Amino acid sequence: MAVADPAAPPPASGPFRLSPQEIALIVVTVVWGSTFLVVQHAMTLSGPFWFVALRFSLAGLLLAGVYWRSMLGLTRHELIAGCAIGAAISVGYSLQTVGLQTIPSSKSAFITALYVPIVPLLQWAILGRPPSLMNWLGVALAFFGLTLLAGPEAGSLSLGYGETVTLIGAAAISLEIILISRYAPSVDARRVTAVQLLAAAVFSGFGGLATGEPLPNLSWMLIGIAAAMALASAVIQLTMNWAQKSVSPTRATLIYAGEPVWAGIFGRLAGERLPGLAILGAAFVVAGVIVGEWRLKRRKSS
Repeated sequence: MAVADPAAPPPASGPFRLSPQEIALIVVTVVWGSTFLVVQHAMTLSGPFWFVALRFSLAGLLLAGVYWRSMLGLTRHELIAGCAIGAAISVGYSLQTVGLQTIPSSKSAFITALYVPIVPLLQWAILGRPPSLMNWLGVALAFFGLTLLAGPEAGSLSLGYGETVTLIGAAAISLEIILISRYAPSVDARRVTAVQLLAAAVFSGFGGLATGEPLPNLSWMLIGIAAAMALASAVIQLTMNWAQKSVSPTRATLIYAGEPVWAGIFGRLAGERLPGLAILGAAFVVAGVIVGEWRLKRRKSS
């Protein structure tokens, strides 16, 4: 997956049409939504920082091995980009995993999803691209839907230790999305993805050392879970780097807003109850994505 061809046709812009890149990001949200329960189970086998370090080291080594010929062309710019994105990934996923030790996965999914309204603010501050009115309306609908997805806990969110670290992690994830969009047009997706995953592993390992977290026992169960999460991480990060060459940060974020919907579905399959309020919230999230599409249709016709 090399840099996008400037002569390639523009992505689909109709209200109900999706480009291949957008479809790929939707698949990413499905995989993403399945990870909360898996990570929460992993916390019975390992501490958060070392699990994240193991997960991303396996993912980075996997990609570096698959694309070893391409890795020989790694540039200084790509190394800097990969380390910057990797730092954001490390903070985001490590703190999310720390939070999962003390708060339920549904609450974690809701707080993590707060990166939805954070991204347009960071896009404005870092990239100098203020979102349009339709962007803001779409984000508002998606955020309202995410509050409903919190279910019975909606309106009673208390910021204890687990909630606070998860909220900081959500801000880091929003920064990750912005950094990917900033660097994606000027880097090779394969090389920078491998670097960012390995960098995330290194930073998370430093976190484990800094906090005095004990090294986990490398049981087959832990290695299997870490390997599965590593594969998911590699697919997610590679797809994000490729797709966000042509998908704007705000539009990508609206697609990512579907992640709690999938998290709720997988939770229901695992025996958790998906209340009617959460289903209504999912509908608002979908409405937010559709509203975001309308803006692009109007731009094309102008």
